[in-house]
Amino acid sequence: MLNTLIGDVGHLSVILAFVAATVAAYSYYMAARGRTLGDTDAGWMKLGRGAFIVHSVAVISVIVCLFGIIHGHRYEYYYAWSHSSNHLPVYYMISCFWEGQEGSFLLWIFWHVCLGLILLRSAKRWEAPVMAIFAGVQLFLTSMILGVVLGDLKIGSSPFILLRDFMPDLPVWQTNPNFVPTDGTGLNALLQNYWMVIHPPTLFLGFALTLVPFAYAVAGLWKGEFTRWVRPAIRWSLWGGLILGVGIMMGAYWAYETLNFGGYWNWDPVENAVYIPWLVLVASLHGLVLWQRSKMALRTSFVLVIATFLLILYATFLTRSGVLGNASVHSFTDLGLSGQLIIYLAAFVVLSVALLVWRWKKIPISEKELTTYNAELWVFVGATVLCLGAFQVLFTTSIPVYNAFLGFIGIKSNLALPADQIAHYTKFQLWLGVGVAFCSGLAQIMWWQKNDRASLSSTLTVPAMLALLGSALVILLVQYNGKKMELTYIVLLTTALFGVLANLSMVFTLLRRKVSLSGGGVAHMGIALMLLGILASSGYSNIISQNTSGLLYSREFDQTTNQDNVLLWRNDPSRMGPYDVRYTGQYFDVPGVPGYVDKQQLYRTDDEYKALARADIKRGDKVYYKAGDTLEILPENTYYRVEYENRETKDKFTLYPRAQVNEQMGGLLASPDIKVFLDHDIYSHISAVPPIDKEKDWSEVKEHVLSIGDTIFLNDYFAVFRGVEPAKQTAGLGLTKDDLAIQGDFLVSGEKKQYHVHPVFAVRNRLIGRMPDEVEDLGLRLSFLNVDPQQGKFTFGVSTTQKDYIILKAVEKPFINLLWSGTLLMAVGFGMAIYKRRRETEAPAVPAPEAGTKPRPVIPQPKPQAVA
Repeated sequence: MLNTLIGDVGHLSVILAFVAATVAAYSYYMAARGRTLGDTDAGWMKLGRGAFIVHSVAVISVIVCLFGIIHGHRYEYYYAWSHSSNHLPVYYMISCFWEGQEGSFLLWIFWHVCLGLILLRSAKRWEAPVMAIFAGVQLFLTSMILGVVLGDLKIGSSPFILLRDFMPDLPVWQTNPNFVPTDGTGLNALLQNYWMVIHPPTLFLGFALTLVPFAYAVAGLWKGEFTRWVRPAIRWSLWGGLILGVGIMMGAYWAYETLNFGGYWNWDPVENAVYIPWLVLVASLHGLVLWQRSKMALRTSFVLVIATFLLILYATFLTRSGVLGNASVHSFTDLGLSGQLIIYLAAFVVLSVALLVWRWKKIPISEKELTTYNAELWVFVGATVLCLGAFQVLFTTSIPVYNAFLGFIGIKSNLALPADQIAHYTKFQLWLGVGVAFCSGLAQIMWWQKNDRASLSSTLTVPAMLALLGSALVILLVQYNGKKMELTYIVLLTTALFGVLANLSMVFTLLRRKVSLSGGGVAHMGIALMLLGILASSGYSNIISQNTSGLLYSREFDQTTNQDNVLLWRNDPSRMGPYDVRYTGQYFDVPGVPGYVDKQQLYRTDDEYKALARADIKRGDKVYYKAGDTLEILPENTYYRVEYENRETKDKFTLYPRAQVNEQMGGLLASPDIKVFLDHDIYSHISAVPPIDKEKDWSEVKEHVLSIGDTIFLNDYFAVFRGVEPAKQTAGLGLTKDDLAIQGDFLVSGEKKQYHVHPVFAVRNRLIGRMPDEVEDLGLRLSFLNVDPQQGKFTFGVSTTQKDYIILKAVEKPFINLLWSGTLLMAVGFGMAIYKRRRETEAPAVPAPEAGTKPRPVIPQPKPQAVA
């Protein structure tokens, strides 16, 4: 039944949220206008707080309504119909919430609400100017889901639009205006993963956190407080760096675990759009720390903090405007919001640049002369390297934007993204890694000591010598295993080892001095480990599934697929690298049953999401379903069981790579399964399977007239006819008391095990029906054709087909655990830095120099700060 009430409530809540954000932004602006920091108009201040709280309540109302539509399967709404379905568990329904553009905008708005409410309590003197910026951003974001049409002007795209309004040309509306679909189109197959539940919220929280230091920076420029904003901005930037960095690596692990492009990073434009602002955010954090310690790089800090948030907005434009439609599989389609996104980006670019130009000369600078022995120089060089790396990725990723802009002004552009994007980006980003590893190690050592030639040489000698020795050993091992090491790899290896050892030595030094540990040192060590993991796993991955048969699998495959995959016939062992592998069949995921269930234990019904158990389904002594029970399955995912046995060690393990056939997404969607060892991973995925949606090509039926106890030979197998018995409900016959159904009982001996086969002969309403039974492992099908009760003879038909097979690719990823452990260490370092600063209070104000005067150099002697 059509239900418009919940959608009306949701849409009204969006409008209320938009109006309240507008009122809050204006009220906070008026509260701070023309006044010094901390001196506000109480009336406007009260109105601003109240309006933001109303905005927050309205946003929560929108979320409740939208999730209610998804959870309640209200398919009269386009959003629920296009992203959800009846068979999704609750956690995937949560994922449906942010799969679409409107839901992801709403998730971003929600995190801003949470952060804004925290700022209401913690910003104190900064509240009015900071919340004016905050509410202004909310105004723009809320407009993206407003869904208001004024003549030819469309403002936002509403998640509460009815299906009949979104697709008005469907003929069904002519006969039934209140038509409601019985099911939705479902969540994208590749997004049905637990990472979809946790990765987007983490990433959008990282996006949201970049707004806070931006708001402090803009408020500082606005109020002429050029230095006080730094301390709160550092704390929020640390949180942003932690959450956004972890979110990015969550996405990398999700890709590694779910996609079959062979790794954790594909340099897709959408991946780049998130990576770029994180690099600049980390660079801005180093600039802020430089100002706190040495009163340097304040102008740079302003620029980088502002640029981080603007790059987040630019990333939003890239991924949601449709401009990357032909360049990325991850980008959203254009919902007609391109103009709004451009206005949104342009408004904050103009505001930020105007304030920077206006205040530039008044921002304090330092006249301290930097030399080679100043740690600040190397911190600044490291920040510069990060920015250069970000710019290189930004420049290439934006090629579709250049083309779109030139086309808009009537100029035809032939610019194209690099044919091999991975090679293109790697060529430059390798040197980014070299610079980051070297600077992080050198700067961290210099940060905690007084430096001159003698002291620096003494401190650097041990980590530098160990890094060189370690590199030499690795190079020898690589050559011993028949591989070569390029010069760039050698340089990256050496500097990354130096980064790990230099930061580790400083951590031990601080422990000996009983000084609180440096979060920056731990984070830098983690990043250096990540670089080593990337170098080893990507630079020296080893394809162990080489085709040594001399056969061409298919002319439709490219040369790489024919060379780098192994053909596995069902139950036939094959050699693959150091392993003997055997493909043993197809399996389904049955909710509530641990592991996977053999497809041969299930009888499919007319409902593709339900099956009958043909035998007891149990794990150990626990029976989850008895024979004949109806159970739910997830039919879109088929798991292919592959057994591995190491020929030398005899160690065994089993993998279940997954494949889905989805013509709308290009055919076969394969997800790997991974066996994790201490020093490497075995990464296996399906490259091809027999056509699942195509009827098997069976041979002509060969008839056998048998008596009970007879044996027949079926190709390389033999079967014993053990008798006839009443047919069981496990065949899915739906038998009634007036029906007659019997089944033959065969025991077929295969290569590895025996199979019970039960072809059925049924009589219903004087009509004969036959239901064959199939042994997929052997490519056999038996049919019960006739009964001769007088002679005690039974006629069975046997037909054969090509045995089941898969084409599998397996790759050895050496030392990839260094990447994941380095990520964890980086997160711990950020957490330590946040913990260390938790009790810091605002520093005394540093008076800004008057316009036209030269600021006096400040040479403070503070306690050393950790580089974050």
